[in-house]
Amino acid sequence: MAGVRFYFDWANYRTMVRLLRGEPHRSQRRKMYGAFLIGVPIIAAIHAICFALDPILFPSLHRTQVHAPVFSVGHARSGTTYLHRMMAKDPQFSYLLMYEMFFPSLLEKRVLRALFRVDQLFGGRLRRKLDTIEQRAFAETNDMHKTGFFVPEEDDFLLTWSLGSGFWIVMFPYMGELDFYHVDRWSERKRHRVMTFYKECVRRQLALNGGGIHLSKNPTFCGRVESLIEAFPDARFVVPVRNPYETIPSLLKMLQTEWRLRGRDDHLIKNSLRVLADQSFDAYEHPLEVLANHPGTRSCVVDYRDLVREPSITMRRVYDELGLDLSETVADAIDSAGGQAHESTHRYCLEEFGLDPDEIHTHLADLFDRFHWAELGAEGEDARVN
Repeated sequence: MAGVRFYFDWANYRTMVRLLRGEPHRSQRRKMYGAFLIGVPIIAAIHAICFALDPILFPSLHRTQVHAPVFSVGHARSGTTYLHRMMAKDPQFSYLLMYEMFFPSLLEKRVLRALFRVDQLFGGRLRRKLDTIEQRAFAETNDMHKTGFFVPEEDDFLLTWSLGSGFWIVMFPYMGELDFYHVDRWSERKRHRVMTFYKECVRRQLALNGGGIHLSKNPTFCGRVESLIEAFPDARFVVPVRNPYETIPSLLKMLQTEWRLRGRDDHLIKNSLRVLADQSFDAYEHPLEVLANHPGTRSCVVDYRDLVREPSITMRRVYDELGLDLSETVADAIDSAGGQAHESTHRYCLEEFGLDPDEIHTHLADLFDRFHWAELGAEGEDARVN
């Protein structure tokens, strides 16, 4: 496995270059063409070279194995981030910080960590500068999804420079023409290539962190649960679920905000929001369907309301059903984290995006009955954690 090559999705690359021709703003089109025709290939080539050097420079990588990773998959805005960051307090887990995800090579990661250690010795000037950039970059969206360069994030971003990450949808609102979600529907060859590469990225992170259990949180992974089980036969899954009257408009609002901040065309935004809304049904159903077909796979379904109201009890159940050890120290840390969910001032409504609550109820009728969402009505619940 150590000889696996860097993955690059040439089909997506050609599609993205083609889509750039439709960019209405000439100056922006020229800038993005330059980035894609020159910048992306150069950066991907650098990552590929470093990736190939990893097993040569770090022989211990050959001995690093991925055992029983934990994947948190669920529709965006269902509490996946809150749950993931509570579990990240547990030292038995290995996870990625945001900045590490854009550097898939172990060589790159170690160089960066060494750089930050040296910076700390000399007063932390670089870190302060990055903190300033972070505040400016995420100021407009932090109330919807609080993030930063040095916090655990979605490791789907490992595929950014492979052009296989949902990150690119933020830059390219061409939902329907670019698919980073339905990996389980891809050809067997392509699915195997991308998941093998992803597994290699996870191994490198484990080698960097000194081992542990890989902990991953990705709403986009709802469309690749089957592929994850193929790549990691002993994988464990936790699936947060939340009233879709709340999550779907919340997700649409977040992406709409991102696209508008980047000056994307209103027609493209409208079309992409419609596709994204339709995809939401699959994000609810597909993980549960796949896991039902794999009764031997450890999994736990978490009601968002339980996670918010009784985080300590809920997390103890998660650990128990996934077969994880919960130390007293970690239990205390989870107890203290309870009730500290990120509060959002935003409230979302279906009408803003032309969504019909009856249509959503019809599509997800079984889940509405299972989790008693119909009792809440179309107003849903407070948008508190993501």
